[in-house]
Parts: sequence; structure tokens; C-alpha cells
Amino acid sequence: MHGTDNGGIGAAADPARTRLAAVGAMVVTAGAGLGLRAVAAGSVAKFGGDALYTVLIQALVVLIVPRVRPVTAAGSALVVSWVVEFLQLSEVPAELSERSSVARLVLGSTFNPPDLFWYGVGAAAGWLVHTALNSFLSRRHTGRD
Repeated sequence: MHGTDNGGIGAAADPARTRLAAVGAMVVTAGAGLGLRAVAAGSVAKFGGDALYTVLIQALVVLIVPRVRPVTAAGSALVVSWVVEFLQLSEVPAELSERSSVARLVLGSTFNPPDLFWYGVGAAAGWLVHTALNSFLSRRHTGRD
């Protein structure tokens, strides 16, 4: 097989370009989150932000491990999101959030069961985009349309 590695961008993929794309995805995702908060309120902003949080974590996973498979990146992002949410059952995130705006953004402070579902939505969306991008780049690399 020419240029594939079971779901990754391919053996010929340039990790530096993949990392650059991941940074771009992080910027777009953060911008989408800020834009969502600017134009929406309530559940739309809250749950959309949850989904985008997981997409952002997935982009971070790709930044750190550029040859990661989409399913692994999405699954890792989902697990991290869920761990952070379940950590909110303890007092640690609330205490850290009182001291730091960054901690409040990253860790939140209150456990909310519906968030778990919306993190899954974000992981699925991130997986779809990552898979589609890999497919596009693989076809482009091999010359297939």
C-alpha cells in the first residue's frame, strides 16, 4: 500500500505540517468558542462550548502526536474531557477556579451530567473532520480523486 498507515495521514505526511494544521485548528476552534459566546446564550453557548472544548483537546493531541489516528485522537480528547468533568465532583477544580481564570476555563467548577454527552458530540465532530482531512490528503498524495 502506498502512503497510508491504517487511518493516519500517511507515511509521507510531514509532522511539521500536521502540527501547523493542528495549531490552525486550535485557533479556529477557540475563535468559534468565543464567537459562539458572543452570539448565543444559555444552553446553546454552554453545550456548544462543551463540544468545542473536546475538539480543542483533540487538536492538542494531534499537535503533540502528529501521526495519531483520528479515532485515537478523538477518543483521547473524549477521555480527557470526561476526566475533567468527573474531577468536578471533587472540590479541587472549584478551589483552583477561585484562584485562577485559566483554571476556571480549563477545569470548570461544577459537575453537569449533560456535559458528558456534549463532549461526545465534540469528539465525534473532531473525528469526522480529522478523518475527512486525512482522506483528502491521502488521495491528494497518491494522486487519486
